[in-house]
Amino acid sequence: MAAKRTATTSAYRCTECGWTSAKWVGRCGECQQWGTVVEAATPTGIASAAVTPLTPARAARPITEVDTRETPRRTSGIGEFDRVLGGGIVPGAAILLSGEPGVGKSTLLLEVAARTAGAGRRVLYVSAEESLTQVRLRAERTQALHDELYLASETDLATILGHIDQTTPDLLIVDSVQTVSSGLIDGAAGHPSQVREVASTLIRIAKDRDLPVILVGHVTKDGQVAGPRILEHLVDVVCHFEGDRQTSLRFVRALKNRFGATDEVGCFEQTQHGIAEVPDPSALFLGHGSREPGTCVTIALEGRRALPVEVQALNLPASGPNPRRIVSGVDSARVAMVLAVLEKRAGIKVSDQDVYVSTVGGVRLVEPAADLAIALAVASAVTGRANPAKLVAIGELSLAGEIRAVTQHDQRRAEATRLGYRSIVDTASADLRGALGILPHRHPADPRDIPDF
Repeated sequence: MAAKRTATTSAYRCTECGWTSAKWVGRCGECQQWGTVVEAATPTGIASAAVTPLTPARAARPITEVDTRETPRRTSGIGEFDRVLGGGIVPGAAILLSGEPGVGKSTLLLEVAARTAGAGRRVLYVSAEESLTQVRLRAERTQALHDELYLASETDLATILGHIDQTTPDLLIVDSVQTVSSGLIDGAAGHPSQVREVASTLIRIAKDRDLPVILVGHVTKDGQVAGPRILEHLVDVVCHFEGDRQTSLRFVRALKNRFGATDEVGCFEQTQHGIAEVPDPSALFLGHGSREPGTCVTIALEGRRALPVEVQALNLPASGPNPRRIVSGVDSARVAMVLAVLEKRAGIKVSDQDVYVSTVGGVRLVEPAADLAIALAVASAVTGRANPAKLVAIGELSLAGEIRAVTQHDQRRAEATRLGYRSIVDTASADLRGALGILPHRHPADPRDIPDF
């Protein structure tokens, strides 16, 4: 009997996320990207269906019979990177590491490769952007040389697969997935169809051979992973490497993790010898400990990690009709609200003052838990009275001057106690005036009209 012919109909598919539509539209209805919907021929019928015989190992089982033992993990040799991954690298896992150019992605992964090779496991590092000499020079600078670390400079997917068969590595690193192309797909490297084919092929190899694969991904101007959105759906773990060029501090955050939590953060420091992990970054965001007016410490959360951050404030008489509010590391709108609450609820006049608020170490505070520390720092600067030593402030300010509880309050208090802070100002104080009562009383001869608390 002759096989039935399948009919095809003209459909439209998004090259970014795979969303389909019966008619052409300018904007994808799923990922909201413009100009990514193109025409594609889609079969409307199935001539015949081939049924694959199932082996006992692949047969469906009741959920109660599924083995719940923890998947074995291999350490990367870098504790902070293992923390973000959920305890280590899972065999067969596909990990995507993204970040801005120059932030240190290649340096970090070269260090991971050297530590893994030093543990007796073979690593294949494929650089599609640099030559072997360039990678070797960076490895010498960061002391990441090892005989079990193999290098290849290739942009062709088929050649990379040949290197995998030849070296049989225990860890594969591809830097980067947007610069590798397959001869089976039309388009230049970086095209959505090329990125999708390269990533799916490497992930299939990883699953079949229990070979963990780390892919480096480029980012767009908006900070999103470049290429089709489906790339983030294919991989098991998506990590983002971020940091300010003006500081040496770097953070690795897990945006997606099928093997662990997504609220862990790894802390690193960029040095002249490469990327160094910082297991306890508490001292990075604190001043020298001098009791100067205008400083206060709060406990911020970076993922699950509680970090002490010092907030500094400075005030000067306004030089113009509109007082300036200059901030660094904090939200300007949040600071403006705190200043309004200070003047209205606590009687500290700042409407005729230029106010400067900054954090130490270049860290950015975006959570409301820093409101109380900002208020105490500004009040200390305006009154000229230094806050007591070993004091930490944790709390969100309402417009009524009340101090509200914040998330993970117990963890923040525990970290403050561990670091030796004896005075903790938080929700135990009923309102802002009660919190400002910690400031030393001014001298009776002080001519400034500043209320006592």
